[in-house]
Amino acid sequence: MYKSSVVHIGNIALGGKNPVRIQSMTTKNTMDTVATVKQVKELAIAGCDFVRITAQNIKEAENLKNIKKELQKDGLNIPLIADVHYNPKVAEVAAQFVEKVRINPGNYIDIEDNDSSINYQDDNYAIKRITENIAPLLTICKQHNTAIRIGTNHGSLSERILFKYGNTPIGMVESILEFVKVCGQLDFHNLVLSLKASNVRIMIEANMLLVKRLSRLGLNYPLHLGVTEAGSEDEGRVKSAAGIGYLLAHGIGDTIRVSLTENPIEEIPVAIKLVEFFGQKKDITKEITSEIVSFTKSKIKPPLVVTSKYSSLSDLSIERQYDSITKNDEHSKGSQKPNNGLFLIQKFKYPGIQYNDLIIRATVEASAILLKQKTNGIWIENNGATSADKLAKLALNILQVLGLRITKTEYIACPTCGRSMIDVIKQLEEVKKRTSHLPGIKIAVMGCAVNGLGEMADAHYGFVGSGKEKVNIYKGKNIVHKNVAQENAVATLVSLIREHKDLN
Repeated sequence: MYKSSVVHIGNIALGGKNPVRIQSMTTKNTMDTVATVKQVKELAIAGCDFVRITAQNIKEAENLKNIKKELQKDGLNIPLIADVHYNPKVAEVAAQFVEKVRINPGNYIDIEDNDSSINYQDDNYAIKRITENIAPLLTICKQHNTAIRIGTNHGSLSERILFKYGNTPIGMVESILEFVKVCGQLDFHNLVLSLKASNVRIMIEANMLLVKRLSRLGLNYPLHLGVTEAGSEDEGRVKSAAGIGYLLAHGIGDTIRVSLTENPIEEIPVAIKLVEFFGQKKDITKEITSEIVSFTKSKIKPPLVVTSKYSSLSDLSIERQYDSITKNDEHSKGSQKPNNGLFLIQKFKYPGIQYNDLIIRATVEASAILLKQKTNGIWIENNGATSADKLAKLALNILQVLGLRITKTEYIACPTCGRSMIDVIKQLEEVKKRTSHLPGIKIAVMGCAVNGLGEMADAHYGFVGSGKEKVNIYKGKNIVHKNVAQENAVATLVSLIREHKDLN
């Protein structure tokens, strides 16, 4: 198992035997010191260990000093993280006032399309360019004992990495390791590494691959985990738990951020549960128990959803004795091959726990089993404490985020932040009301262009904030409508979907 080293951020040490720490992000304008300080306090009270604040320009980076000062005046010395995109100079200013700066590798290695003399696969050129661009930041970080989070997102890789590896988990890992190499050569090791994606399986694959590569290289760095653009409500919680929880259950991860398209305060209870249940810093997947139950074959294509009580959402209901059932001891020992025409269903049984606990535990434990073993279905029991409909809905959500069975519309929606140019929370609610009955369709609602175009790359439709209360509307990667007023965004998006006959 990969074990990260201890890295100090402010007065908190990461790694080793320390518990997994929780992070969130402010949504207020960074230039509004009073509102930002108030929100940082609220997040700290809720249980947040670090707070990330966007710094879009030099002025915002400089105002981090005032924010820090006001917090310290009130006796709150919570570590702050500056979230920087596009402009390396902004990171250099922010690094003087905060405990950690988050940078995107794609912003430090750019190659001009019109320079035909440069070979996209020239590793020496890339390392030289990265070194030149990042060296000033590392010098400042050394002077101020500031950590750096190298954050690579699926969908925001540099042109060179995309050319060599495509938009893949391998590309994400190679991108981040280039920066680790450069930082090592410049004797800078105060790093935290992060690989995020809105697709749970890509996020898991990328992080598992990174852990293997670091281990082979003999390198130890704390890892930050998150599923980007997870969305809202149960869907957002299941998606976050499936990705973050899967890795925590394997002993991977030092800090986490649950990204919900809701008030950031709502992220903290979910993160706390993930840490409470799965943040022991060891591989606990062997402790996860489920039994195999066999059903005679039905006409329904697996993976099936089973409930004890009748539910219109489930495929098989024990109450109605839809199929014959047997407990199959032979298959519960690990074999997953159908026997004598039977469906083999993974059953997860809980002792009547609260739904907020169930959604975390069942999602993580089911993910840990279903992504490793071929199964014909899922059965979640909670000793009568949760309705059959709710259990079936949870099972369907889990299967959907794991890509095993698609039964409804999927939403890719960013957690609103200080960069958001539109009311993402309200817009997502409206989009859901109009489009939630479209299985197989992916729709993106993004607040700004920072992650917008990249993270929504595999969405069928969507919109991105393009200016104050304005959006650009996309079909796939193509802009169809520019600078649409926010109040008309949902109606315009729905018309576009209907025009292409994906909405009746």
